[in-house]
Amino acid sequence: MRVEVFSIFPEFFEGPLSASLMGRARERGLLEVRLHDPRDWTTDRHRAVDDTPFGGGAGMVMMPEPLFAAVEAVEPVRPLFLLAAAGRPFDQAVATELAALDGFSLLCGRYEGVDQRVADHLCDGELSIGDYVLSGGEAAALVVIEAVTRLVPGVMGNEESPAHESFGAGLLEEPQYTRPAEFRGWEVPEVLRSGDHGRVERWRRAQALRRTIERRPDLIGPEALGPEDQALLDEFPEV
Repeated sequence: MRVEVFSIFPEFFEGPLSASLMGRARERGLLEVRLHDPRDWTTDRHRAVDDTPFGGGAGMVMMPEPLFAAVEAVEPVRPLFLLAAAGRPFDQAVATELAALDGFSLLCGRYEGVDQRVADHLCDGELSIGDYVLSGGEAAALVVIEAVTRLVPGVMGNEESPAHESFGAGLLEEPQYTRPAEFRGWEVPEVLRSGDHGRVERWRRAQALRRTIERRPDLIGPEALGPEDQALLDEFPEV
């Protein structure tokens, strides 16, 4: 998987991309991240990448010239996505789509925004990681890269892990427990210590269903439950 990132703060990525799962994926050659600073393609001595908005208003807007120049010079792997609040919501389904590609590129905005001509004529789409505002697209880029990297074959130690995590099957993940079996009077559910693997799998499915219905009803509703799922909820009425 190759990911190319355009950012005026490439140093933002040094730590996160070298640590944990992404760091190991890069060491093993499963992930390649190339960073490009649009300031390297500016033509003025101040290396300016922003200017005041037409029509007035607060803040500064990233100019199209440095961004077009950077992308056209680099010719990054496509698709190229602008990280923007108005973009397509980034979720597990989108991560899965991107993980099926050989690579993709991300353009990080800053300041009040990016000249609309960049989105219209340079990028292939826009992505948003949530309904809130960040100072720039760098944090969002890291979210996208990590979410996609985890789905690249060979990156996860257990290839079944992504399928059992939240959103992997359209549900939130079930509760998880580890040793000790009793801690400060709170015990691990008996079913998980039973050794009955079939019953454990049914319990996990039931808890994932119940947690999703209670916390994220937008993902699933009672009307979407089949007879088998309803039977699981009846079999395991409590967490």
